[in-house]
Amino acid sequence: MIKYVLLLLPLFARAGEDYKASLFGIRSDGSTLNTRSIQYAVDYINNKGGGTLVFEVGRYITGSIHLKSNVCIELKEGAVLVGSLNPFDYDKNGFTALLLADSQQNITITGKGIIDGQGRQVAANIVALVHGGVIKDPLVQDRPNETIRPMLIYFKSCSNVTIKNVTLKNAASWVETYDQCQNLSIDSIHVYSKAYWNNDGVDIVDCNHASVTNCFIDAADDGICLKSHSASASCDNVLIHGCTIRSSASAIKFGTASFGGFNHIRIIQNKVYDTYRSAVALEAVDGGSIKDVVVDSLEAINTGNAIFIRAGNRNGNHTSSVSDIHLSNISVEIATTKADAGYEYEGPVEDEPRNISPMVFAGLPGVPLTGIHLSNITITYPGGGNAFIANRSLDALDSIPELPAKYPEFSMFKELPAWALYIRHAKDVDMQQVTFTCAAKDYRTAVVLDDVQSANITALTIKEPGNKKPVFQHNTKGIAIK
Repeated sequence: MIKYVLLLLPLFARAGEDYKASLFGIRSDGSTLNTRSIQYAVDYINNKGGGTLVFEVGRYITGSIHLKSNVCIELKEGAVLVGSLNPFDYDKNGFTALLLADSQQNITITGKGIIDGQGRQVAANIVALVHGGVIKDPLVQDRPNETIRPMLIYFKSCSNVTIKNVTLKNAASWVETYDQCQNLSIDSIHVYSKAYWNNDGVDIVDCNHASVTNCFIDAADDGICLKSHSASASCDNVLIHGCTIRSSASAIKFGTASFGGFNHIRIIQNKVYDTYRSAVALEAVDGGSIKDVVVDSLEAINTGNAIFIRAGNRNGNHTSSVSDIHLSNISVEIATTKADAGYEYEGPVEDEPRNISPMVFAGLPGVPLTGIHLSNITITYPGGGNAFIANRSLDALDSIPELPAKYPEFSMFKELPAWALYIRHAKDVDMQQVTFTCAAKDYRTAVVLDDVQSANITALTIKEPGNKKPVFQHNTKGIAIK
């Protein structure tokens, strides 16, 4: 029996006085640049031992603000903190952001107001400065580097962080990143960010005791992304619960930055829709490991892929590992066509030609995925795979490339010989009460096991036109199908 441990994080209890922004000469007229007056207010409250800076209704233009310990920013309903359009109004601490904090404690951003980064215009202004020779940047794919485009929030090495209720809009890069933070709570926020490339909704990097709960995220890039930038750190004890996510990449993703690892992660009662790539992608390719992950009560509709699990070796020196993964009570409807068609900044069409891809669990030779458990899973596919579009026969499994160093995505192998589930290089797999439905006839078989050692499959139901053998095995041992 899986134990679901909900992480109870200590929230910052507001201490000290409330200070109205107007007290410090901060203007809500939508034209005054308030950077210095807001920073003075933050420093003043910090020196007083803590308190809350309250923004009433209005539009407050600002460049980068450095949040300090024991300071709460409260945006009342109707208050909008607006990022300056001038790229030189932003500071950089490894990354550029509107709100920065480094090694601070007990910091909070709350209220029913909005933080609007005006990211599309800011990015366009950066591009103009690069073309003018004022800023040096290679403009890879005609985009400025992510580190010089401002996020809305970048907090590093902070503890007891609370982000609650606010709406975050229109970042020029990743919307918000929390890097090596402790005791982080992100609750009931709304993220609408389709302003530019790399608009990840929430990035959790090497954090310990973090939760993302009851949030709505509509992002041009990954919705909620866990990363590990340091081989000596990891994401530990993370809860993602009660969120609704739409993405032109993957909704919930680990990696690809995976130098350390991801341990004790709980992904519970989330909903995904109109998502181009995977509803959940667990990817370790830089030497780190993924251990003890629970995905339970996931509902996804109109998504390009259900779940993708990958262990790779991107730098050629350190092979990552994946173990102890529990997937349960999951319902997914796979999109017939491009799931994010019509959204701004759609995911790129790539890895073609291929038919609609199956769910993919792929390790590497000698480094299998270990301990993969599935129970009460229902996935509906449109079917219609056509051998004249692309063809990978069951007799040619050894020709499927390993691609250990390739950027991991569910479509990376192009055509696969299964329409529902493809497992390669895995051991100790347990499947119970799994149903795969194929709406239209497909030339491929439902499930392919390739180099799978020790698997127990109970109550597998395959619904598809025709009477093909539902499971094909290649180079397997110890497979029990009941």
